[in-house]
Amino acid sequence: MPALFADLKVIDGASFLAGPCAATILSDYGADVVKIEPLSGDQQRSIAAGHPSDYSWQLTDRNRRSLAMDITTGAGREVLLRMLKKADVFVVNFSAQQLDRYDLDWETLRAVNPRLIFAQISGYGLEGPESARRAFDFTAWFARTGILDMMHEKDVAPSMPAGGGGNHATSMTLFAGIMMALYKRDRTGEGSMVSTSLVATGAWANGLNLQGVMAGVDTAARRDQEGWSNPVQGVYRTADERFVLIVIQNVARDWPKLVYVLERTQWLDDERFQPVKPLFRNRFLAREMIGEALANIDSSELCRRLDEAGIVHSLVMRNAEVLEDPQLLANGVLLDSEAALPGGERTFATPIKLSSEGQLTPQRAPGIGEHSAEILREYDISAAEIGRLKAEGVVGGN
Repeated sequence: MPALFADLKVIDGASFLAGPCAATILSDYGADVVKIEPLSGDQQRSIAAGHPSDYSWQLTDRNRRSLAMDITTGAGREVLLRMLKKADVFVVNFSAQQLDRYDLDWETLRAVNPRLIFAQISGYGLEGPESARRAFDFTAWFARTGILDMMHEKDVAPSMPAGGGGNHATSMTLFAGIMMALYKRDRTGEGSMVSTSLVATGAWANGLNLQGVMAGVDTAARRDQEGWSNPVQGVYRTADERFVLIVIQNVARDWPKLVYVLERTQWLDDERFQPVKPLFRNRFLAREMIGEALANIDSSELCRRLDEAGIVHSLVMRNAEVLEDPQLLANGVLLDSEAALPGGERTFATPIKLSSEGQLTPQRAPGIGEHSAEILREYDISAAEIGRLKAEGVVGGN
C-alpha cells in the first residue's frame, strides 16, 4: 500500500529549521521532497560544524533529495519554474521583498501552476515595517512575543531558551496550513498561498498570558514586582543534586498532601501556612522552607512520594536521559534510522500518529547537490542542458 503522501511532489526552498521541518513531516509520510539549496549548501549545515555528525541536518532534512542550484540567476529561476509546474507544494522562507526581486511571488507562481500550494514562513509576518527583518526563533518566537518575559524570577535575567523550540513549533503550524490548502484544493481544484511566522506562532503559544494582560492580569509584570506568586509551584533542588518541578494548582486540596510528602506535619497548624491566603502572603518563607525540606530528599524518593500523593510533578530530565526514557520509547517517540552516521542511528518521529498510516523509516539526509542531475532529468532537462548549467555555475553537485 502506498504511503499517505506518496503522490505529493514538494519543493523545499527554505533554509534552517521551520520551513524544512514542515517538509519533513510530509516526507515522513511518503512525499517526494526535493531540497533546493545554494551551491555552497544550506546554512543549516553549519550548525553542527566541528562535530563528527551533522545532527541538525540529519534531523531536519531527512527523507529528501538535494538539488544544488542558484535560483537567483535567470537560468536557475527558469529551471525552478519548470519544476513548479509539476509540483504540489513549494516551501520557502524568503521575505516578500526577496520573492518580488526574483519574480517568485504568489501571483507569478499561481499563473505558472494554479494548483500549487505556496507555503511561506517568515520571522515577523509579510506586512508592516519589519517584514524583511531577519529573525531566529530566539528573537522572534521567544523574545518578541513575551515568552522570555515569563521565564525568569524576580530580579533575574531570563535564561537563553532551548535552540530550535520555536522553529519546530512553527513548522507544525505551517504543516497544518499546507493540509488546509490541500483540502481546499481537493474541493475546488485551486491552489493557495499559506503563510505563518515565528512571531505569530510565538504569540499564539503565549496566548494565555497575553490574553491575561488584555484582561488586566499581567503575570509577568506582577512577578517582576512581587516574585512568583504560587509558593507550591516551582523547581526545587534535591539531595542528590537533581531538580524536580512541582505544579500545584488546587492549593487548598493539595497543600496538606505536600506537607505529608515533606514530613513537615507541624506546618498544618502553622497560621502562616494555612491555604490559601496566609500561605500566599508568606510565600517567600514557604518557598524557602519547602526548598530546605526537599534538599534532604533524593529525587527518586521524592518522585515516589509525590506519585503516591497524586501531586503533579516531573523530574527535570537531562537531555541524555530523554533518549532512554521508557515512556517515550513505548510510544515510538524515538525511531531507528537508516542514516548510518555517528549519532544518526536513531532520530525523533514526527509527533503525529494516524491509525493505519505508518511513518517511513528515516533515511540519511542528502549531501549538497547529491541528486542534482537525477532530479533535473526527471523534469525533462537534457544531459546537454545539465552540463551547461553546471559549467555556468548555476547547478552543482552530482
